[in-house]
Amino acid sequence: MIKTVLKLDTPTQESTRLFSNIEFDGNKLTHQPGSVVGGTALIAGTIVGAGILGLPAVTLSSGVVPSTVLLIALWLYTLISGLMMAEVTLNTMRLVGRPNLGLLFIVENTLGFLGARIAAAAYLFLGYALLVAYITRGGEILASAASVAWNVENVLPEWVGIITFTLLFGGMMYFGREQVVEKLNNVFVAILIASFLGILLLISTHLQTAQFLYQDWTAITPAVSVVLVAMFFHNIVPLVVAKMEGDARKIRTCIVIGSGIPLLMFLAWNAVILGSITPDIVQNISNGRTIFDPLQILGSGSSGELLGVLISVFSEFALITSFIGVAYSLLDFFKGIFNVGNNELSKSQSLYLIIFAPPMIVGALNPSIFFTALDYSGTFSVSVLAGIIPALMIWKQREAHSHSNSINQQLVPGGKVIFMAMAVIGFLFMWS
Repeated sequence: MIKTVLKLDTPTQESTRLFSNIEFDGNKLTHQPGSVVGGTALIAGTIVGAGILGLPAVTLSSGVVPSTVLLIALWLYTLISGLMMAEVTLNTMRLVGRPNLGLLFIVENTLGFLGARIAAAAYLFLGYALLVAYITRGGEILASAASVAWNVENVLPEWVGIITFTLLFGGMMYFGREQVVEKLNNVFVAILIASFLGILLLISTHLQTAQFLYQDWTAITPAVSVVLVAMFFHNIVPLVVAKMEGDARKIRTCIVIGSGIPLLMFLAWNAVILGSITPDIVQNISNGRTIFDPLQILGSGSSGELLGVLISVFSEFALITSFIGVAYSLLDFFKGIFNVGNNELSKSQSLYLIIFAPPMIVGALNPSIFFTALDYSGTFSVSVLAGIIPALMIWKQREAHSHSNSINQQLVPGGKVIFMAMAVIGFLFMWS
């Protein structure tokens, strides 16, 4: 793909793109404008992943009302920090005069060498931990589906499903053109939403209204790390900014809607599942005798085989869409490290091996690592990448622009007080 930066005469207009994505198809150059639907689906698909599958396990003890308040509050936090990341990315692209900047370059350009290394460590730890979680659970569902299709039990070892999942969807990303993968991801998100609505429709007939009255506000704190992981999409923001050609209006729309749709899904999912769990399960969990897995509880319920199928479909496509988002962000990250810019090198086998081989090997060696990987990908990495780093970068960047004549595109209202509050909250999350 050949991409050029086109400086515009009126860069202060939010409705105007900063540059154009140009592709050479063998005969002519064609403009590939950023698709708001595609960018929104990429963010939504990245968010709706393993986090939503593990969400009820950590919110059940607090109850529907406290966990609903927590979800909305953390969404607002991640939304603001996501817009901060987008603003810093957009203005860094404007400053250096080229698009497709990796996260490491953006952080180093703003916070220097030390800030970039801290962000890189948090980024890699989070990315690989999430891929391990996605691959292990996705492989487990694939193996289970194969056993059902062949009408046998335990016919495949778990590592076969893990390797198959990685090769299937990792291969799709390697061999498929970017536009094709984006369209497939849009279809996957549509299937995800359709199956989700089907689950809500079936399970809503089993709601126990008494469960909506249960509240334990002291039990919220342990849920913070998993909810943060569930809400995290900041690794994909630089890619979305590039796909939207630096158009501030499109970027803001993608982030607000792309994160807002998963929030509504999380709220409905959390309320319906917590509202359908019997009091004895809550008591067992409170006493530490039960590990709550919503997929097993719902799949073995009285709603029948259709619910089990919908849960499997929803879970698998939630994992696939998040797998694509995290893999693309890591690809963008390593391209920045190795200074890879053209399409031929971006398809290098070595980059894809670096991304997919380690989590596949770890998952194959320990297929039951799903919840552990999800937990360890939590507070530290997300607090740094979705709170502290964006707040420090936007603070420093706006301070630099205030002493120069350069143009600064603002996506986030407010000033130093808000940025300081975001950073302090990020530090507090690390100790929650």
